[in-house]
Amino acid sequence: MMQLPPSLNCLHFEVLKVMRTIDDRIVHALNTTVPTVSFSGKVDATQTCKQLYESMMEAHLSRDKAIKACIAQTSEVVGQLREQRAKDNENMALIKQLRKEQTKLKLMQSELNVEEVVNDRSLKVFNERCRIHYTPPKVK
Repeated sequence: MMQLPPSLNCLHFEVLKVMRTIDDRIVHALNTTVPTVSFSGKVDATQTCKQLYESMMEAHLSRDKAIKACIAQTSEVVGQLREQRAKDNENMALIKQLRKEQTKLKLMQSELNVEEVVNDRSLKVFNERCRIHYTPPKVK
């Protein structure tokens, strides 16, 4: 099983909101650090864009790993609860717990879709603003 970052407990999935700060503030970061054409001589826009891109990619990767680790952990719990239910089909507390964990698993899986949208939006904004200064490496 994957090790979760210390900041992410699968029971408190709201931490993802905090982890998405760089994406939420991408426009502000670009506006305050990447100069317009008329001010381009005062700041190294290439280096600034490169650093911002690397920070953004690091954040995307860490969130992806955290979500997938929570999915793996919760899937394991769901599997164990299903095995227990198969042995004790009348235990209502067990059935309730299984449903709760299955719902949590579905929410976590939907977070992967949210991540994709957030990441795509951030990359689009980044590319619009930094494409003349910095070209990210091609992903294999």
